[in-house]
Amino acid sequence: MLADRIQRIGESPTLKISAKAKSLKAEGIDVIDLSVGEPDFPTPENIKQAAKKAIDDNFTKYTANDGILPLRKAICKKLKEENGVEYEPDEIIVSSGAKNCLYNLCVALFNKGEEAIIPAPYWVSYPAMVELAKGVPVYVNTREENGFRITPKELEAAISPSTKALFLNNPCNPTGAAYTKDELMELAKIAVDEGIVVIADEIYEKLVYDGFSFTSFASLGKKIKEKTIVINGVSKAYSMTGWRIGYAAGPKDV
Repeated sequence: MLADRIQRIGESPTLKISAKAKSLKAEGIDVIDLSVGEPDFPTPENIKQAAKKAIDDNFTKYTANDGILPLRKAICKKLKEENGVEYEPDEIIVSSGAKNCLYNLCVALFNKGEEAIIPAPYWVSYPAMVELAKGVPVYVNTREENGFRITPKELEAAISPSTKALFLNNPCNPTGAAYTKDELMELAKIAVDEGIVVIADEIYEKLVYDGFSFTSFASLGKKIKEKTIVINGVSKAYSMTGWRIGYAAGPKDV
């Protein structure tokens, strides 16, 4: 009954573990849940009040399919002020969470047989999204001695004539690995030279510690910005996981 591509996709390990953790907690067992990336603080009060006001003002109708203009302008402002990258509103697409943005991007990006380089350990949904888009995941096992960060040498070794994109989750779920600006510059040079699209999943950008300075991949220069799709949202930074608001920023033709 179902399409063949669905048969190849298994149950989400994250949700399976989360359900088990909730079941154990319901039995009174003290469990440390390391499954879903769920912040342990509430959504900020000003955001909740603004949402309540929007409902009271009957702001509950259909919106533009790429997101309302005031929100896309606000995202442009955020990217410029916080990340040093300038975008126009028509280079922003808002969707129902960063995950949906990633899936939409995969469907729009990959032709059958084109490869996506995925540094491992990785967030569990990347391979399934690539496969549903008829692409081919290519895994690069990162090493502890490198902080679980993909190195330029490892990236170059994984590139083939079929390579279309690199997934770069920075900071990374699940390892917590975060890349310095210099490390990103080395990867950016390879991506530009090889014509590879970089899918920069930056949803965890605010979760850095010990004075670490986050650098957005698209901020590294004009050439790399043209090859980068930034994926971000409000789920992690503002504890709005259930609100399902994410966005993609990139070239207009994408």
